[in-house]
This record gives sequence, structure tokens and C-alpha cells, in this order.
Amino acid sequence: MNINLLLTGAGAPGGPGIIKALKRSDKINLIVADADEFAAGRFLNDTFELIPRAEDMNFVAAMKRLCEKHKIQLIFPLVTKELFLLARHKEEFLQLGVRVIVSDDAMLQLANNKRKLYQHLQQNNLLVPEFYAVNTVEEFRMAAQKLGYPAKPFCFKPSVSNGSRGFRIVSDAVNDFELLFNTKPNSTYMRYETACEIVSSQPFPELLVTEYLPGEEYSIDTIVKNGALQLILPRRRLQMRDGISIKGEFVNDPEIINYCKKILGTLSLHGPIGLQVKQAVDGTYKILEINPRIQGTSVAAMGMNINLPLIAVMQEFNLEKELQPRHIAWGTKFFRYYNEVYSLPPAGI
Repeated sequence: MNINLLLTGAGAPGGPGIIKALKRSDKINLIVADADEFAAGRFLNDTFELIPRAEDMNFVAAMKRLCEKHKIQLIFPLVTKELFLLARHKEEFLQLGVRVIVSDDAMLQLANNKRKLYQHLQQNNLLVPEFYAVNTVEEFRMAAQKLGYPAKPFCFKPSVSNGSRGFRIVSDAVNDFELLFNTKPNSTYMRYETACEIVSSQPFPELLVTEYLPGEEYSIDTIVKNGALQLILPRRRLQMRDGISIKGEFVNDPEIINYCKKILGTLSLHGPIGLQVKQAVDGTYKILEINPRIQGTSVAAMGMNINLPLIAVMQEFNLEKELQPRHIAWGTKFFRYYNEVYSLPPAGI
């Protein structure tokens, strides 16, 4: 069968790679969309549509019109904010004959809120970082003391955020001169008093103040079908840029795999789901966050001939079995680099 597929987030960091992965199948008729008319993915596909941002009240109506225009059978969203709207209106799209790769709204609200997620996992006797939810600078200072500051560094991040937005590691051992002159201006380190000054400067969203995990960090790409885990691929994050993996290695670590299986077993998610875990001082793995959508670097698995975006699409039509890997080449490394696309001027200019 041929599938008319609408992919949103064509300009997301992982958008171009996911587009290339999907175009490897001759069963996919791909339409890409983004709120940015110059999204990079626009120039990698024959058909592009400009859509409103998820915050726009016309977003759902615009998506329905696009589905009717292109006879769309499946929506594959890459933008976190779009997930919630599409989940709440999933039944309406089904009535139009359109499926959406998205978990139910209640599960999205749980998985995407770090405080709620950590509390949920604690109740299920699973390891999480020591954490405190704070709403004032006084609570922020108290949480820092409970976590051992100033002897120990600690972290904070909004309970609800995308990517690395709002995340900082607080430590007074930071060398400001070194950071200013010898590192690029995307360091996540911050001094304690600077952090206190910022969070007290105006009303701020609920913050999660957590223990600092000093060990190696891993991203885990999974495919989940109506709550049942189908495929799990941990990868060590060897180098990151702006929170995005640019070097990594796929690892067959039973401890990580079993830990993530237990986490997902307490939830009822659907589709490609990303997890991030990090090693604590004692070597145990603890959850950082769940991304209830496909992760941009999931396309790195193409180096092992595992097409995660395509598997996610095909399982919506119960056609994924032929794509499931028979062998996983653990130890495969990947290295990402910049590439260019061009918008050419009209002829004669």
C-alpha cells in the first residue's frame, strides 16, 4: 500500500534526517510542513506546506484542511507543542480517516512534566535523581542545601521544557575566565548567586532542583506500540552541541535496557519514544527525561540499517514486522556534520 504521510517540523533539528529516512521507502508519499517558510526540510521534499504554530488557535483547523487537500492517512509530528493538540483532537482526525502518531493526552502530560514523571516513577519503586520542586527563591536555596551545596554541585530545570531550555548546572568551582575565553557561549554551568539572582528577578515557572549526575549520558530510542515496547536502542552521547548529540555510540547495556523497560512498563505511551539517562556517583543509571516523540538523532540508527522513522510509520498499519532488525550491530558509532540546502532565485533574476 502507498501511504500519504504529513510530517510536521520539517525545520526541526532532526527534520532533514527524518525526511531522508522516510524517502527511502517507495511506499511513502511524503508531504512536509513547518511554521517557517524557509525550514530546511522544505528543500528536501517535493511538497511543502506552511502551517501555523501550535500556539495559533487555527492550528488544528489548518491541519484538517491539509489532510483533506492531500488525502493524508497519517500525521507524524516532530514538534513537542503540537503533540498535545493533536492528541486531544485525535478522534476528530480519525473521523477524517487520518491517524496520528501520538500518545494519549494524559500520558503526554505525565511523560512531559519532569516533576510528575519523577513522582510517578518513585511511586513505582524506580530510581530517579534526588529532586525538589520549587516555586520561590527561598525554596530554591533550601533545595540547594538539601542537595549538599556548596560542597556538591546541583542542577535545575523547568518541570516542563523542551530540549535544554532552562537547564543549568550550579557550581562555584566554575572558572569564569576559562568559560569566557576558552569555551563557546553555550555552557550549562552557572554560579550559585547568579542563579539565585536570575530566578528571583521575576515570577518563574516551577523548577525541578536535582542532584548532579556526573557520569556518562545516554539517549535511548524506542518504538512502543500501544504501551508495548517493540524496539530499544541505547546510545552513549560522546559529544553534544546545544543539547543535540553530534557523536555517539550504540551500546548493548543490559542495565540501561532493563531500567528503561521498567520505566516504559509503568506508562502507556505510543510511537517512537525517547529517553535520556545519566550515571550517578555510584554508577547507577537515573532518568533525566522522556521525550514522548521521535528524537532527532534517532536517524543515527540508519548506520545499522535500522530505519526508526519508517518503522514508526509502518506500525500504524501493522506493516512493521518486515522492518524489524534481525541483527543489531552494537558498537556502531555515528558522527554528525552540517550540510546545506539552497533556495534558488526564480529564472531570469
